[in-house]
Amino acid sequence: MRNIPMAKHRQKNKAVAKEIAYERITYLFDVAGREYADSPERSNRYVSLAKRIGMRYRVSLPQELKRKMCKGCGSFLSPGSNCRVRLKNGRLTITCMNCNRVQRYLLEGGRAESKESPTNENRS
Repeated sequence: MRNIPMAKHRQKNKAVAKEIAYERITYLFDVAGREYADSPERSNRYVSLAKRIGMRYRVSLPQELKRKMCKGCGSFLSPGSNCRVRLKNGRLTITCMNCNRVQRYLLEGGRAESKESPTNENRS
């Protein structure tokens, strides 16, 4: 019999379970992207499964995967077919065509610099 304290053993199992859950989530989103052209309903199902796995194992979805899922209706978003993507003023706007929900994201370098009044550097 091993002399491993129960708490450490449980923590190790949770870490392994979270890694496996993360791999499954990324795989399901990958398959959803490939299957969308043939069966949009199936890819919506894959996305809902990925979301349930994330909630069950308390694994947050990566940012790039969150943007591929509508927060309103839960469908897989494929630009050009069921969602509209716009870039304006440093913001990314994604509109779902199924439920008309709009998701706005600030891009990294997108903050507009405010116009400041001239400084008094030249004055002495």
